[in-house]
Amino acid sequence: MTKVKAAVCREYGKPMTIEEITLRAPEPGEVEVKIDAVAVCHSDISFWQGGFGGTIPAVYGHEAAGTVTAVGLGVKGINVGDSVAVTLIRSCGVCPSCGGGHTVVCENPGDWKKGPITDANGEPLYQAMFCGAFAEKAVVDQSQVVVIPADMPKDAASLISCGVITGVGAAINTANIRPGQDVVVIGAGGVGLNAIQGARIAGARRIVAVDMNPDKLEVAKEFGATHGIVPEGKPFNKVKEIFGGRGADAVLVTVGVAAVYDQAPRYLANGGNVVMVGLPHFGSNASYSPLLMADVGQSILGSKMGDVAIKRDIPWMVDLYQQGRLKLDELISGRWTLDQINEAFADTMSGAARRNVIMID
Repeated sequence: MTKVKAAVCREYGKPMTIEEITLRAPEPGEVEVKIDAVAVCHSDISFWQGGFGGTIPAVYGHEAAGTVTAVGLGVKGINVGDSVAVTLIRSCGVCPSCGGGHTVVCENPGDWKKGPITDANGEPLYQAMFCGAFAEKAVVDQSQVVVIPADMPKDAASLISCGVITGVGAAINTANIRPGQDVVVIGAGGVGLNAIQGARIAGARRIVAVDMNPDKLEVAKEFGATHGIVPEGKPFNKVKEIFGGRGADAVLVTVGVAAVYDQAPRYLANGGNVVMVGLPHFGSNASYSPLLMADVGQSILGSKMGDVAIKRDIPWMVDLYQQGRLKLDELISGRWTLDQINEAFADTMSGAARRNVIMID
């Protein structure tokens, strides 16, 4: 058993407290990681607000990078001292979804009730998203870990673990954007900027970013957007003007607002796809016309974590970063300590941040 500091949520929406918790040793197939950097994702905020379910008390944090400090029996390809990205994608490797290459929707990822952390009184803590990375250390399944180059900055590496693979993967894996196609990305936050990068890497001809904040639209152009519009009036008509009268081949919705999904199909060309990336809270619903969409061959596609296979996709994203073709450092808008976790959450909720990163000594 190891004692570590962690940010613990004991009441939804209330400030987290920094507590000393107990972390058990890694069991067979598990890896212990010293967390060096962990980014604040909107999914962490939604869990903290109580919008995604789960339970409390809990330790959140799932977009992390660090150094392996111990491995359990049977772990292969991961050694003590390795630099790693830590993701929430925990997979059994044998269910039909895993067998089909869709590990992000594993049908038997494990039981979160049997997590590795307890509080000072020995009471179980919810290890949110199988990570609990707002802590000095975490124990996770080997399926959640990818070895990265030792010289890669951990703050940049942490971003790959969720926001980058979600956005880039949604464009490349889910939307299957082809060279020459036209794309709309709704939302120019952290995930949206990565969806824009993914569309650029895939060879999209025109990429229109849609966001309420004009400043974010200028940033979007730095990441590959060719145009930016504020969604006033009938923004889908503005997009079609940009595209020469035709709609988009793909519309990627990266904001967790159900009302945005109502309008998303109106941006589409015949045969186009809406890709659902942003996650509204439970109970939020959107509406659309199945008749109109089916009549012109349009589709709505769900994209969880960019439908990535992390052992395949994270290495090539790291390579593109090292070549200067994938922006990561530019995504970081603030660096905070673990003691500043509540301030980092507040800054993220303000809407101004691209990605805030908690740096853990």
